[in-house]
Amino acid sequence: MDLSLLSLKDNGFHLTIPDPPDTSKDEMDSLKQELEKWKERLEKAEKLKADLQVCKLSADEEYVKQQDELRQLKELERNLHKEGIMSRDTHEKELFILNQENSKLKKEIEKLKEDLAECNSELSWDSKIEKKIADMKVEFTHMEDTKDDFPDNNTRCVFSVTSKIPFKLNQNQALLAFEDAEVAQRLIKMGKHSLHLDRKTTDVKAVPFTLGMGIKFELHITISGKKIDVSEIPELSLPDDWVRDKLELNFYKSKDGGGEVENVKYDKKSRTAVITFLKPGVANGFVRSTKCPFSVNGRQYRLHVSPSTNVHLEKLQLYAGISKNSILLKGIAETEDDEESIQDMIEIHFQKPSNGGGETDRIKYVSKGAIWVCFEEEA
Repeated sequence: MDLSLLSLKDNGFHLTIPDPPDTSKDEMDSLKQELEKWKERLEKAEKLKADLQVCKLSADEEYVKQQDELRQLKELERNLHKEGIMSRDTHEKELFILNQENSKLKKEIEKLKEDLAECNSELSWDSKIEKKIADMKVEFTHMEDTKDDFPDNNTRCVFSVTSKIPFKLNQNQALLAFEDAEVAQRLIKMGKHSLHLDRKTTDVKAVPFTLGMGIKFELHITISGKKIDVSEIPELSLPDDWVRDKLELNFYKSKDGGGEVENVKYDKKSRTAVITFLKPGVANGFVRSTKCPFSVNGRQYRLHVSPSTNVHLEKLQLYAGISKNSILLKGIAETEDDEESIQDMIEIHFQKPSNGGGETDRIKYVSKGAIWVCFEEEA
């Protein structure tokens, strides 16, 4: 059997099978099988090559992407470095400003301490004013009728309580209060006034006197007609019941007008007791007596006795405003005369009707420094 030369050329592979002069059928089949195997290997090689090319393209793309990210990171690093320098400069500037503010605050604190010390010195004893904190002005107003509502013969007193308002009077200022509010208002409307002080004429200005915040209320005090408070009870090595019995017996027989005792409330710790009498009005006999004799085991003691009272507030209210009866004089020139003499000259000037003045109630003039004066609320 005569076979021609078989030549296979594909992608660089060359396979040449010579035609044997005398080849059997089995050999031919074997050669075909070998050819099929080579074809399969060729296909796998082609597929592997294609996969490698795809991987290479993907790797190239990833490389480009990584290069871009690296470039961006380097640019970001440069920017952060610049910002870090700028931020450091900014922080240094802020720190410098904070140090300046801190120094300023320290100076203000020192000044406040000095002002506080000055204020404390001003609150020391000064003529009629003892301290800046306002005292209270207490005035008795009336007694309340208790015949129908209080069968125990209680006594009810009502007091009007008004705060005295402190006012800081500075150097070369004077504060005047007049008996008639119309006088003060007239002087304020006139504005400027010419005073003759130390053989000189000086112009001063009268302005309203502004009150600070104050309070006023009614104080209601009920004095019991059946109870008294006892204190300074001696420390006794006796049971509490025995002490109560001795107190009951003592005030039953008291020469100050005792009577039958309804109840004794004894507190050993505070050494006090509340004695309640059976009949109304008995406690009134002890109002004038502050000491009462007390005999125990042959020893004599003196007990402190006081009326039993109940206190409550009514009609509490705040007030503030401009005083109607007072004026504040500003711009008083300094003189060589003493403060008291200048104060007398000012008072005489504003008492004369020809100067628009009237009868003064009080006056205070300050030539140096500052003081606190108190004026109670004016109706």
